[in-house]
Amino acid sequence: MTISSSLNAGVSGLSGNASRLAAISDNIANSSTYGYRRVETDFTALVLSGSSQRAYTAGGTQVDNLRLIDKGGAIVTTSNATDLAVDGLGMLPVVSASEYEATGEPDLLLTSTGSFRLDENGFLATESGYYLMGWPANLDGSIPSYPRDTIDGLEPVQFSLSLTGDPTTSVSVALNLPATDTEAGSSGEVHNLSVEYFDNLGVSQSISMTFTPTVPADGMSNEWTIVLTDSAQDGAVIGEYVVTFDDSRAAGGTISAVTVVSGGAYDPVTGLLSVDVAGGPIEFDIGAVGENGGLSQLSDSFAPISITKDGSSVGNMVSVAVDENGYVSALYDTGESRVLYQVPLADLPNYNGMVAVDGSTFKPSPESGSYFLWNAGDGPTGAVKSFARQESATDIAQELTDMIRTQRAYSSNAKVIQTVDEMLQETTNIKR
Repeated sequence: MTISSSLNAGVSGLSGNASRLAAISDNIANSSTYGYRRVETDFTALVLSGSSQRAYTAGGTQVDNLRLIDKGGAIVTTSNATDLAVDGLGMLPVVSASEYEATGEPDLLLTSTGSFRLDENGFLATESGYYLMGWPANLDGSIPSYPRDTIDGLEPVQFSLSLTGDPTTSVSVALNLPATDTEAGSSGEVHNLSVEYFDNLGVSQSISMTFTPTVPADGMSNEWTIVLTDSAQDGAVIGEYVVTFDDSRAAGGTISAVTVVSGGAYDPVTGLLSVDVAGGPIEFDIGAVGENGGLSQLSDSFAPISITKDGSSVGNMVSVAVDENGYVSALYDTGESRVLYQVPLADLPNYNGMVAVDGSTFKPSPESGSYFLWNAGDGPTGAVKSFARQESATDIAQELTDMIRTQRAYSSNAKVIQTVDEMLQETTNIKR
């Protein structure tokens, strides 16, 4: 029994070291594969029941192969803006392109790095056929609230390859009106300001604003009539407002009241009023009651300070940018940029419990635990690095050293089998 168990132990040793050599060869073969996680082979003793000091029965060894998914390689820089790597904990969500197109409900896969480029349909995809997943943004670039523990809400990141326009929906005006124009005996000069906006087709239009002071018989009125007209409607009046300014010591020069003659209502708390141009409503921020900013009435000069607005003319997308928080933006030749997606990072209780699949991607499993999607940089997750890839986790020097040890161990187990064979031969020869 002990001789035959020695033979079995030697065979298990050969099998175990062959498995270890296979893992080493896989690690070496992928020493230049971005995002590769090395496989480590562990040997554990197999002890058979019934063994005693008088007659020991060899059990041999059993092998466990573990892929160290939580041990990544170094991050290196590249020249492609959509080469992405995770610096720290967390993994990028991706799906198989073929599975997505076939079923529309693909399994979520995770990777620590990827070289993503726009394909013929505008998807950010890798050469091995994986789509980068993200949460779509609202028109204003904000990200809605999405589930964090399911794939619901995630979409393949896709860009429109055609011309695009962004209509203006909000305008903020800051200017000073001369207080001296509202006192008795002034000329009552009318001041003009033109504000450009972009309509729904990306065409440049303008809103003309005229500021007419109320000149009293004596004293100061501190009152102005503001009329807004739209060039897209042949100069039609879209709003008329009477604005009264404060002349107190504490709040002198700020808005004290706004009377609506025509147009949308004025909100004294936010300072917003809405006017309808040909393409739809535009919100004007002229300043809240009693607050600095927006319109003011001070001194003796008409001084436009700033005009800020959203929207842009029609433009071609020229590039894509991804920041460290995972926000994916399209950049246009008009100089505008727009946030279209946010790519989250998935965190799991046991990274090493995931199942490895092709393309340096991994699939969550019951052993890995449930994933949770974080905003990059929040919680335990690291940052998303663009112009970067994560190198293989293989250390060639370590693998070659392990190969030598494995070769010696394999030879030793082969020697055990050879010795057992000789002993069995001697046992057979006793009969002669």
